[in-house]
Amino acid sequence: MTTALGSGTLTFEVVEGWAKLPQGWSLKECPDVAVDSKDRVYVFTRGEHGVIVFDRDGNFLSSWGEGVFGSAHGICIGPDDSVYCVDNGDHTVRKFSTDGELLMTLGTKDQPAPRFSGEAFNLPTGLAVSHKTGDLFISDGYGNARVHKYSTEGRHIMSWGSSGIDEGQFVIPHNIAVDRDDNVYVADRECHRVQVFDPNGRLQAIWSNIWKPSGIRVGVDGNVYIAELLADSYYADAPDVGHRVSIYSQSGKLLGRLGDSQWGEGPGQFVSPHGIALDSRGDIYVGEVSWTMMGRILEPPRELRSLQKLARTA
Repeated sequence: MTTALGSGTLTFEVVEGWAKLPQGWSLKECPDVAVDSKDRVYVFTRGEHGVIVFDRDGNFLSSWGEGVFGSAHGICIGPDDSVYCVDNGDHTVRKFSTDGELLMTLGTKDQPAPRFSGEAFNLPTGLAVSHKTGDLFISDGYGNARVHKYSTEGRHIMSWGSSGIDEGQFVIPHNIAVDRDDNVYVADRECHRVQVFDPNGRLQAIWSNIWKPSGIRVGVDGNVYIAELLADSYYADAPDVGHRVSIYSQSGKLLGRLGDSQWGEGPGQFVSPHGIALDSRGDIYVGEVSWTMMGRILEPPRELRSLQKLARTA
């Protein structure tokens, strides 16, 4: 029996047991996921294997990045299928080929910029690439309150943002996305909102009513898909607070929400969505930090499900 989510023209089926890992392998947890032009799915993990690659049917293809990353956080595929990995453990952003060859590094390993200096990087979180220009937009992050814009060659162009709750300010800019019109969407996590900018940092809109937006991607349909984190420990058992995926139009209209009123590992439930990606058919891949947010504090601690596929049916 399949589990259906959504309504109207945005309906999905849960693909149970989608990821077929080699025997004995573990994900631990998956802070982010990305899909390339051939619908290969790149899962950024905090387990032994840094990046695990699957085909769209969940068959294992390869892995790379073992021993490379300090703490996996964000992953993004560029228009040329380059793979960008944001490491908030060592304060770098790395560019790889699809088979894991290192092509470029931004930032200096284990040398963070001073906290809240506005300089790159201090605990960066996510990256998006303009399909028009190839420019890179980096959210930076836990130890900063900035968005940095770089050229495709890695030259710093500009930065914007500061800490605070006013317009254009951030409290943990946690992820970032760019649509085909070069609108820049920033998941302003602790302000429970998404802020929309033009590519030069001018504020265009603010979307509220989003619980801890953590992952954000623009789908092939032009809609914006947002992964909402689990609530903090005092409120983790509250119904309808996070642990879901929300879908917005490009103009900021809420189109639907996917998930259950309670967190969990059952069909149609999430634990703690942190990263999100979509393939060419509109299928959704959700990565979760289920170990950090819940598994490690259980008695006894255990690894929870941290990766799901939702196949689009309408």
